[in-house]
Amino acid sequence: MSDKPGPPKGANPRVGVIADSTLQRHVVCKAIESAGYGVAVTLSPDKVSDDLITGDQADVWLVDIEDEDKWSDFIVHLFEASRAPILLGEGNAPSVSSLQFQRWERKIYAKLKDIVGQPRPEDAVIQSLAQAAIEPVSPELDDEAEGEPATNVWVLGASLGGPAAVKEFLDELPAGLPIAFVVAQHIDPGFQDTLSKVWGRNSHFRFKAPLAGRCVSHGEIVIAPVEQVMTVNQFGRVELFEEQWDGPYSPSIDQSMSLLADHFGVQTGAILFSGMGNDGAISAAKLRQMGIEVWAQSAETCANSSQPDSARAAGCVTFSGSPKQLAHKLVEYAAKHYSESLIN
Repeated sequence: MSDKPGPPKGANPRVGVIADSTLQRHVVCKAIESAGYGVAVTLSPDKVSDDLITGDQADVWLVDIEDEDKWSDFIVHLFEASRAPILLGEGNAPSVSSLQFQRWERKIYAKLKDIVGQPRPEDAVIQSLAQAAIEPVSPELDDEAEGEPATNVWVLGASLGGPAAVKEFLDELPAGLPIAFVVAQHIDPGFQDTLSKVWGRNSHFRFKAPLAGRCVSHGEIVIAPVEQVMTVNQFGRVELFEEQWDGPYSPSIDQSMSLLADHFGVQTGAILFSGMGNDGAISAAKLRQMGIEVWAQSAETCANSSQPDSARAAGCVTFSGSPKQLAHKLVEYAAKHYSESLIN
């Protein structure tokens, strides 16, 4: 197999899918697209030509063959002749409503990420964030004196399309809501400071830098760093760990949800916004078993609904709505379940 250049700069990697089952090809393609990659071609082994194998239509081949004895010669030829890397699939997909499916889907994403890198955000997303960074915005990260430690801390999880959805949600929340947020947004590290400025422009919430030991109070937000694991402990203080996030996503929404659930129990909750992949779906089951709320952005209002759809498919979402509807629901929930409905 010879070396082959990757996809053009700014383009997402293209995956060629070869499977001897029509259903498996369909499910694998959906998993690839939901993770943000492009599907270059999808074929059964008997339809794959030498020109296709030796060409540059795909940046990587994902091969999922049930009858390996029948197609053994084809598989050997593919490995010998292909210019693109070849990945072997994870076998037949489990039921889409099971946690096993989420793990199966995530294994495929992890394999692709190792070979061709993670999907790139759409140019429009990067351009809009870059433009926001040079516009006069406020507030900066808040370094005022510490307040009382938060007792109610929720996770906001987002990926592709998430920045706009989270902003719409935060802009709709009133001042004095007795909740703090940890935001786990899949994005390049260089854009995290920009996010705090964009999200804070019209929001009543204050943004705190993720510094170890810093107190997080109600009405404040911490954006989880990409490079290392972060949480807010049961004493309302930021904890940083000298380790990377588990799994293929950074920051990991699943891990953020799980850590906060361990620290706060039913005083936490999670809201999954627009995004690729299925981050959050596995821990959503854990939260529901603990009696913790898991909400999600409605599919029709998402730029990409794969992430919230995965949690819905697993039966773990207790409320779905637009970003504004989610904000109104949270205000109602706080008034009913938290002793201080609004901070004076």
